[in-house]
Amino acid sequence: MGDQDSRAGTSYSTKAISLYCDEVHAPHGRAMQSAFDAPQDNAMPEIMVGQSEARFLSLLVQLTGAEKIVEVGTLAGYSAISMAQHLSDHGHLWSIENEPKHAEVARQHIAQAGLSERITVICADGLDGLAQIVQHGPFDMVFLDADKERYDQYQIWAEDHLRVGGVLLADNAYYFGHLLDETDDAAAVRRMHERTSLSFQSVCIPTPDGLMMGMKTRKD
Repeated sequence: MGDQDSRAGTSYSTKAISLYCDEVHAPHGRAMQSAFDAPQDNAMPEIMVGQSEARFLSLLVQLTGAEKIVEVGTLAGYSAISMAQHLSDHGHLWSIENEPKHAEVARQHIAQAGLSERITVICADGLDGLAQIVQHGPFDMVFLDADKERYDQYQIWAEDHLRVGGVLLADNAYYFGHLLDETDDAAAVRRMHERTSLSFQSVCIPTPDGLMMGMKTRKD
């Protein structure tokens, strides 16, 4: 697999190729399509993960056997549904959403997907919501897709409450192209990367937005 230097900066990804791969490898069922369309249908920001990223999250749940998952940033429930549909009967996903409208839309689509027993949507500020669920830990997986300026604080929480071998994921890890900027918010995202590298086996997958992933390898 080449890198930017060996390809002289050439990228082989195009919109048409991405759409083809989405359709072949990550086709939507009815529930997933409904949740994917929900932001546009409800005048919400269309900032959910992409189709292939959702399939990746789904596969990761199956590969790891994760049973207790935390998501920060629900939006319309698209990624939560993708992950929770492969939980065991004993599994559960807690998703935290700060916007009441988004939380209600998510609950509707989660119910339509038949997953209300497996997904709890908590309408709260991210850190406040996390404080409400600590008694359910340690957790198997934490997925961050919320306010980037607090990614470093969410990372600390995840490091404290994931089991050894648990997985941390963070979408928008490139911070919309501003990761190296000299701003407080960019610095917070960099701290997330750097702290993760110390106690996780980690990588930043070069999706369009950057997807950081790490497996916790040591106890606190």
